[in-house]
Amino acid sequence: MAASAEARRAYLLLLAMPLFFSSNLVIARGVGDAIPPFTLALLRWGVAVLILLPFTWRGIVEAAPVLRGSWRRLLVLGFLGMWICGAGVYMALSLTTATNGTLIYTTSPILVLVIERLVFGKPLPAARLLGVVLAMAGVAVIVLKGDLTALARLDFNIGDIGIAAAALAWAGYSLVLRDETLARVPTLPLFAVIAMAGVLTLLPFSVVELATVGGWPMRPGLWAAVGGLALFSAVGAFSLYQYGVKVVGPAVTSCFLYLLPVYGVGMSVAFLGEAFGIHHLVGMALVLVGLVAATVPPDVVATLRATLHAKIVGPRGQPPPSSAP
Repeated sequence: MAASAEARRAYLLLLAMPLFFSSNLVIARGVGDAIPPFTLALLRWGVAVLILLPFTWRGIVEAAPVLRGSWRRLLVLGFLGMWICGAGVYMALSLTTATNGTLIYTTSPILVLVIERLVFGKPLPAARLLGVVLAMAGVAVIVLKGDLTALARLDFNIGDIGIAAAALAWAGYSLVLRDETLARVPTLPLFAVIAMAGVLTLLPFSVVELATVGGWPMRPGLWAAVGGLALFSAVGAFSLYQYGVKVVGPAVTSCFLYLLPVYGVGMSVAFLGEAFGIHHLVGMALVLVGLVAATVPPDVVATLRATLHAKIVGPRGQPPPSSAP
């Protein structure tokens, strides 16, 4: 009974996990150019490190030999995850909407499959390939705003292209993170060290940015936005994800990420007043269907199939009793 209660609690918390993840683009878009991109990314991850350190310091010290031996990989992870997917995303958001950014960025799991197929030769079954095609078609609809003639004119929003590049970088981050050596380090200490590496890659650019254009946050509202980015989209989202993996497993937890575009688009429309056009609706439908088809874990499919079979056929191959009077 206790385990069941904890599982129910995990499901409720996992409903908030994609909300926290998607808040990154919405908060950053709301900040606008009040804080320049490198400084915003530096503050977000710097504050996140300060939040994490009291809980992860002992683990970091214990894993120090492993971490020192992987310092190059850690810097690459910091560059991909916090430089490109941090400052790079914030630069792109100055040129596009949070709605577009959310829908395009959601396709990063699809890009992982593509990279694994093209670079590592990993098989891509027909059903997953169809999902990849549908998701990429959805991105095309969003970027082209449903206007195929824009492709002939090469009329693209550079911000949308920047978000697509960041999605590709996040896919690369996910693959670089799959390392047997780093797998020996507990998850939260490893996350804290990667965040520190990201701060190191961002620091020189932020210093130059502040010296040339300024933008250090001076208003309480801006610091509240920085705190929200660090607490919710960094520490909170990641911690809830890890909690879900621990309680209900990675397969079920990953399925909650399918809510990212729903939450992200909803907040963009509600809080930023962004328009939601028919091309967004079509693109989101294609992306969601493609994402589910390409990435839904096999054990989740097997569980759903077994559940449906039991309800239709019955536990011993007999039809379930009729509920009619």
